[in-house]
Amino acid sequence: MKGHISNIEKETIENNNFRKVIYTAQNSQLVVMSLEPGEDIGEEVHAGDQFIRIEQGKGQAVLDGVFHDVQDDFAIIVPAGAKHNVINNSDGQMKLYTIYSPPEHLKDTVHKTKKDAIADTQDHFDGRLSD
Repeated sequence: MKGHISNIEKETIENNNFRKVIYTAQNSQLVVMSLEPGEDIGEEVHAGDQFIRIEQGKGQAVLDGVFHDVQDDFAIIVPAGAKHNVINNSDGQMKLYTIYSPPEHLKDTVHKTKKDAIADTQDHFDGRLSD
């Protein structure tokens, strides 16, 4: 089967990895993330657009230096070229999923911790798709 169908809320809540690539298509990529208390995704800028949805927890989203309080059920659209970050400033884990357009990471990437993600210098989309 081409494509991906799942209960994304369940998949996101059950994920305990910092980053886990779920599905990579030609023009987009679905990734679940889990941030520990005090952790952030790391300030970044992408050439394409990004959608982020918070499924559990609360914190702040930063878009081009402007801070926004976010929590369960919040959606964030990051336009191409915007400097952004998501920060978990709560006492519990923050669970989120994101859709990169175009894909950002290698298909099937799993980083258990943010430290693992930072150390993985080879994790750049190489054109390989899930299907």
